[in-house]
Amino acid sequence: MNRVIHAAVRRDLDRFTNALSTIDGERRAEQLSAAWANFHEQLTRHHSSEHRIAWPALSKAGVSDDLISQFDAEHDRMAAALESADQAMRSWRGTPSAENAKAAREAVAALRATATEHLDHEEAELEPFFLEHAHTPEMKQMGRAFGRELKPPEAGTFFAWLQDGASGDELAGLRQNVPGPVVAILGGVFGGKYRRTIAPAWRGGQSS
Repeated sequence: MNRVIHAAVRRDLDRFTNALSTIDGERRAEQLSAAWANFHEQLTRHHSSEHRIAWPALSKAGVSDDLISQFDAEHDRMAAALESADQAMRSWRGTPSAENAKAAREAVAALRATATEHLDHEEAELEPFFLEHAHTPEMKQMGRAFGRELKPPEAGTFFAWLQDGASGDELAGLRQNVPGPVVAILGGVFGGKYRRTIAPAWRGGQSS
């Protein structure tokens, strides 16, 4: 599930980088700003949840404090890059000039580099651990805690976001972790906001 979420983060960062290279008018700025607001919320929630839920569980299960400290430092760098990109995106939304689009693209590219470094590191270090300890009480409790994080409207947007543009392998990974009917109901019934206000940014831009 961690890799499925990371794939959605990488996908959006690629989409923003591409879209900000070919901006066309205020309408496009509105669409991308809506998509950015969702991305900002999803990334912030993911990493704050890791701090509150994953790190204590992983520490209890045997992950070293040194490694968790490394992840914390990477999160801090990523949070700073996210804030810089958010400010640049807000400036561009307020004044959608070519100069502000360029500044936003550069800030998003910097965030992309910082985020990719962390996501790659986290996956390399933790995926073998997750596989080895998948059936331990700590990992099962962690999974249940993550499952309780979102209420239906938020969960609907989350699952719609995860699936938008996902590969077959990523969709299969999602369904390995979340029952298909749950994904279908939450993404279908409560994912309307995403489909109405966020997905059009990618249908009208350079990515699908």
